[in-house]
Amino acid sequence: MITLKEALKLSPDELSKFKEELKVKISAYPELNGYIDVENVGEGIPIAIKDNIQVNGWSVTSGSNILKGYVAPYNATVIEKLLANGLSPFGRTNMDEFAMGSTTESSCYGKTLNPLNHNCVPGGSSGGSAAVVAAGLAIAALGSDTGGSIRQPAAFCGIVGMKPTYGRVSRYGLGAYASSLDQIGPMTQNVEDAAILYDIIQGHDPKDSTSAELGEGKVSDKLNAARPLKIAIVPEYVKDASLEVRNAYTKAVTALENAGHTIIEKTLMDPKYDISAYYITATAEATTNLARYDGIRYGNRVEGENLKDTFLQTRSQGFGPEVQRRIMLGNFVLSSGYYDAYYVKAQKVRSLIQAEYNKIFEEVDLILTPVAPRTAYEFGALSDPLEMYLSDIYTISVNLAGLPAISLPVDIADNGMPVGLQLIAKAYDEQALFDGALSLENQLKIKG
Repeated sequence: MITLKEALKLSPDELSKFKEELKVKISAYPELNGYIDVENVGEGIPIAIKDNIQVNGWSVTSGSNILKGYVAPYNATVIEKLLANGLSPFGRTNMDEFAMGSTTESSCYGKTLNPLNHNCVPGGSSGGSAAVVAAGLAIAALGSDTGGSIRQPAAFCGIVGMKPTYGRVSRYGLGAYASSLDQIGPMTQNVEDAAILYDIIQGHDPKDSTSAELGEGKVSDKLNAARPLKIAIVPEYVKDASLEVRNAYTKAVTALENAGHTIIEKTLMDPKYDISAYYITATAEATTNLARYDGIRYGNRVEGENLKDTFLQTRSQGFGPEVQRRIMLGNFVLSSGYYDAYYVKAQKVRSLIQAEYNKIFEEVDLILTPVAPRTAYEFGALSDPLEMYLSDIYTISVNLAGLPAISLPVDIADNGMPVGLQLIAKAYDEQALFDGALSLENQLKIKG
């Protein structure tokens, strides 16, 4: 598959021919189930779009039965930016229902397979976007990241996935899971492509009240892999990761040292507190965001005997088990008598996590951590929901702190599956993030 950088040089005729060939490739690989359907808007470079990003005229369902039949009446801001820069929304990718999951198994369209091993999950919730890029069925894709939903599937599928600083990319037109955590980001074949796509979608948006009012944030024209950086490592943080992940971590640290970066050891709070703060915060916000889907205001209605029964039937049949589970948990932590004990305490822990990162970034430019405790696991391996929640242990603190991070493949495990690690930067320092990631990517290529 050609890269985004290469595709930008194609003529309109070459792009048209390329799209037709791409449709043939997609139709020949239906078992992957990475695409829900393949539609095209505009004449530009095709970019796959996650099923929770509004594209005018497309059916956009967030992988849920409750939204089947809904047709988006407008474009998300990121879609407008794609079209304005010669890119074309092309194909709607599968995802966990309302972005709630780590495996893309909770989609109402069925599971997406990992193109590197069909017995393994592609990660989630942006598993469809990761799978189509890894399978050579997309030049690049857009995903959304609430607690690692771009970075984890990117790591499981061996591609690059980047989560911008909260507020850097407009959320206008993104189906909300947890509004204070969600961010749209690029999923690409390499770091430079991620920087190019990030440049296109980033920027202030008056339609989004959480959009950061900052100046120029473009990075791709200033990429500098030779820039020496101070990078923190957290050896204690990776002690519970698998041997393959620990080996990849050691390999990446050596590569960064060889590239001329300064490595500094640091410590981070036990990630068990991240898990607790994240799932209380995310489920509370999800409960509020999904309250509108009741069959009266939004969502497919299932008629009941009365209004209460209509609500009950609509939400019981419209939402899958994982979404129902998180709605119940969110209602619990927000309920009278438990709000202070859970939700307020989680926000205090969130502030501690932000302060901890800020203190570390007083001394360093980047932090290197794992993305997941292990490589992509087989379908059904995490049948216990709590096990699935714990698989996000290394990614969720980044969302709680609102920081930018990028996942890139670093090694191949003995089972043939890729191992991804992530670099984390301070808020709005995407330039250092991409410079460090490009340096690591180049050094790993040199070493083979």
